[in-house]
Amino acid sequence: MTHAILADLTHRYTTKRYDASKRVSNDKMQVIYEAMRLSASSINSQPWKFIVIESEQAKQRMHDTFINKFKFNQDHIKSCSHVILFAYNPNYTREDYAKVVDKSILDKRVKLENREQAFAGFAFVDSNTDATGNNATWTKAQTYLALGNTLHTLARLGIDSTTMEGVDSEMISKAFEKELNGYQCDVALAIGYHHSDEDYNVNLPKSRLSTEDVLQVL
Repeated sequence: MTHAILADLTHRYTTKRYDASKRVSNDKMQVIYEAMRLSASSINSQPWKFIVIESEQAKQRMHDTFINKFKFNQDHIKSCSHVILFAYNPNYTREDYAKVVDKSILDKRVKLENREQAFAGFAFVDSNTDATGNNATWTKAQTYLALGNTLHTLARLGIDSTTMEGVDSEMISKAFEKELNGYQCDVALAIGYHHSDEDYNVNLPKSRLSTEDVLQVL
């Protein structure tokens, strides 16, 4: 079977070494930003922040968060073009959802007179919130939807990437405390262009379980 979507996903892979001389253009970055913003989330909650690390100063801050562990990912930080922190709100509240509802009114998706009814979906947040107000498991799951959407966007644009769960969340929280403002980052995404001589993963064949192993049509 051939299809543009399948070609994107077949050629997408985890980059192991970046070419530090190559940078993603601003035009393509704008497409990536908009794709992240348009990502799906449960009840359109959008409980995320995307922190884009581009400057050498910011890259040094991120580089230093690997001082204690996950050093195998540290080299990506300065050699890739950008690093994106996918952060989530661990204590998503009705006030947070009110921003979504009010934007829906502004966009004419919801009528002003129906504002209160629009909060009905927040019951789903309540069902995923513990006694302390923590709903991090739920909001983190929404953030991974945005990550998946971004990976496909990058593949379509011909941009390489490395998803890094091997990051020190505690150190990131300290290094980017002001930018995160209470949000938590457990996964980061390096993007750029692979090193043609040093990236051993680029030419390895794709390997996935068979359709029969993972799919049932009822």
